[in-house]
Amino acid sequence: MHVQDLLQLDALGLTLLWGEGPLLTREVSGVTATGLADPARFLQPGELVLSGLVWWAPGDGRAGADRFVSALRAAGATALLAGEETHGTVPDVLAESCRAHGVVLVAVPAQTSFREVTEAVYLRQWGELSRRPHGHYALPENVRGELAGLLAADAAAEILLERAFAHLGGPPCHLLTATGRTIARTPAAPELTARQAVRELAGTTGTGLRIDGECGPYDSWQLHLPDTADVPPRVLHEIAEVLARCRRRDERRHTAGRRAAGELLALAGDGPAEATALRAALHACGLPATGPYRTVVATAGGGDDGLAVEALAEALRHSPGEPFAAGRLPGGEAAAVVRVDPDAGDGGPLGELWPLVHACGPRVPLHAGVSGLVSGAEGLNSALHQARYALAAARRGDPDGAGVTCVEDLSTMGALLAGVPADVRTAFSTRVLGPLAHGGSASHRMLLETLETFLAQHGSWARTAEQLHLHVNTVHYRVQRIERLTGRDLSRLDHKLDLQAALLCR
Repeated sequence: MHVQDLLQLDALGLTLLWGEGPLLTREVSGVTATGLADPARFLQPGELVLSGLVWWAPGDGRAGADRFVSALRAAGATALLAGEETHGTVPDVLAESCRAHGVVLVAVPAQTSFREVTEAVYLRQWGELSRRPHGHYALPENVRGELAGLLAADAAAEILLERAFAHLGGPPCHLLTATGRTIARTPAAPELTARQAVRELAGTTGTGLRIDGECGPYDSWQLHLPDTADVPPRVLHEIAEVLARCRRRDERRHTAGRRAAGELLALAGDGPAEATALRAALHACGLPATGPYRTVVATAGGGDDGLAVEALAEALRHSPGEPFAAGRLPGGEAAAVVRVDPDAGDGGPLGELWPLVHACGPRVPLHAGVSGLVSGAEGLNSALHQARYALAAARRGDPDGAGVTCVEDLSTMGALLAGVPADVRTAFSTRVLGPLAHGGSASHRMLLETLETFLAQHGSWARTAEQLHLHVNTVHYRVQRIERLTGRDLSRLDHKLDLQAALLCR
């Protein structure tokens, strides 16, 4: 199928805004819908890219459009199909950018859904495959009937995948998410860790086929086969459609689950709640009425709470033995209540998975804080306070990257103070250090260095003098000046702790 074939489908109402000659006759390999400003890592060569342009605002001008279109060009996209609903029309700057980068631009009217475009592409592709002379076969009628029955019976993806490939001899096949989570695998397929699965998806061997669905950057589904020599293309596409129906069923459940989770989090976050109401809310989320539980609070850069909920839910799904409810707190924060396996260790595997999750999404900071264990529902409010504090520490530890901090990690004064709000830290440091707080003069900077060294050397005059290459008498003189300026006595343990905390809060 080519781009120009799609333009001839009157039912879609598409309008070619820019494109010429050979660009319109490039082969279309598939379709990807995205709302990301830089979707390059999620695209395959030859794909049509559907975008509602939510990533662009009039104030962005040409620069934002150029970043997006250049990413499409680098990934080998066949064309950009831009929806008119968000802005009323396709921005002129986008057309200019597509012309400059040689990317076909097609307008999708507001009344045409992206699903209609996707279905039109795949139906056309399947029709072409069925007309080829040999080697391309549809699923046998009995297999299609069996899969339809399994779908109606609410069968799991694992069963659907196994039965779909059974008539082909059960070749190795994985159904994976972008973060490397294995949703299902055929019996012949080996178990993969998340990191191994991510490497498989990014590798150049084997074949991958994206499963249609309303997915975010973290939970997109993809069939991955190391060898497709024995799997006719149309069969693979039909299996993908069966799995897409399974995915849409799961999406409906996740939507309902987020609503129930929001009600639970509202109860837990609003102070001590009535035990019966909490137990009912836990039951509505599919969680046991007894603990132990942890809570997790997460944020994404730019205040995108929806993105944070998606990232948190995908990370927690990597631990199927620990059921959870993820949604938003009344203030919009992403949060989850997790029924914990007591043997999973501090915070479970979230800290190991978080970098993989972060790498699959937009390039924004992604942080999470994990509470300690609470034995019952009555402790969830306290656990949320703990998780927020741990989150603040995670954000301070790596503000521009990705990090997870568990309350159990706060085992040093520095780690504990990292969760204190920045304005409180500054006020405390300024009050305790006095004139030394800002190191405004060379003399004050010298005294700060002496104080840091003196405390690091546990109050040893001789080691401090050796470290700073000074005479001991000079160290005595400087410490006396520090004591006068701060009002602290460095012979007292409590005053030393005050000054150490003030230095850590700078």
